[in-house]
Amino acid sequence: MGKRNKKSRAVFLDRDGTIIHEKNYLRKIKEVKLLGGSARALRMLKDAGFKLIVVTNQSGVARGYLNIKKLKEIHRFLQKLLRKKGVKLDAIYFCPHGADSRCLCRKPKLGMVNKAKKRFNLDLRRSFAVGDHTKDFLLGQNMGGKGIFLLTGHGKRELKKIHSSPRGLKPDKMFKNLLGAAKYIAKK
Repeated sequence: MGKRNKKSRAVFLDRDGTIIHEKNYLRKIKEVKLLGGSARALRMLKDAGFKLIVVTNQSGVARGYLNIKKLKEIHRFLQKLLRKKGVKLDAIYFCPHGADSRCLCRKPKLGMVNKAKKRFNLDLRRSFAVGDHTKDFLLGQNMGGKGIFLLTGHGKRELKKIHSSPRGLKPDKMFKNLLGAAKYIAKK
């Protein structure tokens, strides 16, 4: 297969509680704070050849807590903050719909992943989804890749949901934080 046709691998990353501190319905740029080790983890993944793609459910838009313009300003600020740490995200996709909507982009559905797949020519089977919610690791599994669960953000609360699940929810791997996950993924 020629280089031009070679498919890329990606790490699909949740935003809140994964890269930045969890702030329920983050609305202000001043609330954006990187989690310790997250920039280092992202550099490690980038150096290992992965596309870095943020996929985030942002139902605060549907609830009227912020508008799309403000959300995009927050994302531009996050990208600027990461660039200062030597990291460039390849893309940020968001779902502005509420949890009760039937949209196809809300995680763990594949709408955001499919947009990225088309744009970046991705091999989803060799890709990962990482985050602090069951939806994040289910996204990885739904796309045919691996789903990694983190204990940051809402992770400890979500862990109780995993343990009490009658459906047998189970991530492919679990880590204390993004840095632990990045060390694992970078070896793959």
